[in-house]
Amino acid sequence: MTASDGAPPDDRPLVPPPAAFEGRVTPTADDRASFDADWPDAWATAADALDWTAGYDRVLATDADGGPPFEWFQGGELNACANCVDRHLDERGDAVALEWNGHLGESRTYTYRELHAEVNAVAAGLRDLGVNEDDVVTTYLPAVPAVVVTMLACARLGAVHNVVFAGFSADALATRMERADSRYLVTSDGYYRRGEAVDQRRRADNATMSLSYDLDATVVVDRLGTDPDVDREGRYAYDDLVAANADATVDPVSRAATDPLFRIYTSGTTGEPKSVTHTTGGYLAQVAWSTERVLDVTADTTVWSTADPGWITGHSYGVYGPLALGATTVLTEWSPDAVDRDRPWALVEDLDVEVFYTAPTVVRSFAKWGAEYPDRHDLSSLRVLGSVGEPFDAETWAWYFEHVGGGDCPVVDTWWQTETGAVLLSTLPGVDGAKPGSVGRALAGVAVSVRDGAGDPVGPGVRGWLAVDRPWPAMARELATGTAWGERVAVESEALDDADAPSDEDAGADAGAGAGASWWYRVGDEATVDEAGYVTVLGRADDVVNVDGRRFSTGEIEHALVEVDGVAEAAVIARDDPDSGNALVAYVTTDDDRTDVSTLRDALDDAVAAAIGAGARLDQVVFTPDLPKTRSGKIMRRLLEDIANGESYGDTSALRNPEVVGELEARHDD
Repeated sequence: MTASDGAPPDDRPLVPPPAAFEGRVTPTADDRASFDADWPDAWATAADALDWTAGYDRVLATDADGGPPFEWFQGGELNACANCVDRHLDERGDAVALEWNGHLGESRTYTYRELHAEVNAVAAGLRDLGVNEDDVVTTYLPAVPAVVVTMLACARLGAVHNVVFAGFSADALATRMERADSRYLVTSDGYYRRGEAVDQRRRADNATMSLSYDLDATVVVDRLGTDPDVDREGRYAYDDLVAANADATVDPVSRAATDPLFRIYTSGTTGEPKSVTHTTGGYLAQVAWSTERVLDVTADTTVWSTADPGWITGHSYGVYGPLALGATTVLTEWSPDAVDRDRPWALVEDLDVEVFYTAPTVVRSFAKWGAEYPDRHDLSSLRVLGSVGEPFDAETWAWYFEHVGGGDCPVVDTWWQTETGAVLLSTLPGVDGAKPGSVGRALAGVAVSVRDGAGDPVGPGVRGWLAVDRPWPAMARELATGTAWGERVAVESEALDDADAPSDEDAGADAGAGAGASWWYRVGDEATVDEAGYVTVLGRADDVVNVDGRRFSTGEIEHALVEVDGVAEAAVIARDDPDSGNALVAYVTTDDDRTDVSTLRDALDDAVAAAIGAGARLDQVVFTPDLPKTRSGKIMRRLLEDIANGESYGDTSALRNPEVVGELEARHDD
């Protein structure tokens, strides 16, 4: 590979940290070097910020050869619920823990004391139904307070929660329950979608009837005001459990740091969904640590992470991270890019939101709507803006920075995965300059490299596979035990142990080597890294197209398209073609004030040619009012491929906007 193989140029200027952020810096510019010098023991900084019922013996334990299993905070015991709720009661019992805003405009506020009471009541109710330590409890709920309460109640009991996004189909729910051997389900009678009621209970019933075993209990949350039908054997009303246990107190179950906290599935937008398990100690320590350092969250901060709790971002930065720090977390039943265009900014204004963390696709929708909507609200409470989920193009970054942050808020573009549990790459607010279009550098304690197909690190500006070069506390249990997913984990023969840590003079000399580590994790993304360590993620390595015999990430082509004046969002896929093999198809949404798409076609071809080489062009452009997206904001490219190739696309229940599918099919036929 060479630097010219579709890699973006290296000369993008750094945007310095806003002057308004000076004085609020939690991390320092020296943290990366100090963590490298004392790795892995430096991670004690994260662990020691938690409350432990039994102290850990060692920060990181490995096998005799220095490889997996990796046991973070070996010997330590703690309870995640106690760390997120109980320990705040003395000083912050009357402070707000959770602000909820419903689809129809309802709202509810929980103080830490009120959250503690309901969590205890639900924990007592689940225990009475037979839930014990290590049992798996599945939730199939909309983004209502009960999903957060149930997660914490499970953690309190030492049970494992398995949160399934409410928009998934009955088959998807059944698959996730069967694989987890989950005998308990917490669901709802329904939820609201675009103002219409959705019958959730029927889907849940269809799922449970297809299981190979009988459930021990189903708990139903009354969201629509319908009869929870608790006369049926094994079915219980959530409100009844809370009322019957209103004065209950459940002692938090002490869990080993390596015990599972929850199971979660990847979204399945690019293939078969994959189960991921996260452990209690390492996960909670790194999530709380990164919430503080990357998002600048403290106990008096109000955080709005827009991801549904069914996704890992909702777990890490919507529930566990903010609550572990004693902050206020905002939960909305609605997605900010699928409601009245003033509603997101009115909520920021009303709740004095300080940290806003969302997906690039959401920001692109905001930009498409126009700056007049955020401009007519007081957004002065905002202090940090975050991005997660997909590569963030420079033009949308600039719009976010200027029109939402007013030029005063750092924009932290974060990279991480369901498998990593916590942010691994990001700029640090107030410390690092931002390079729009680049996600930033590895956080302290994290080492990454870009590697070629043989597994060898490549030089600056050369595209290759992104790899994480040494273990980290929040890593998925499957990664930590070496039982993960095929070729995405590579284990070499050299040892990894404390003796391999670099000396002070060698610290940071070879970031790709990961402090002597031979274990590394190929994450499945293609990327480049510059001489300063800033990583530009080009997209999933399996999201590639062949143009003139060369492979290009669809992400880099999409970046070029959205920089064309008038384009709000774009997705590129390869359609099967009998002559060329691959035909490039672009799905494009335009700014609201752009009505003449006829002049846009040539500009799009020029952008593609500039990005991947002269002569390259789009075989088809489909202009559409919207792109199919999951509830977490990810574009469902696999669905676009199926539509373009005239193939059956199956279940669309993961979409937040399934109505766009028919529109796309019709536009393909035009």
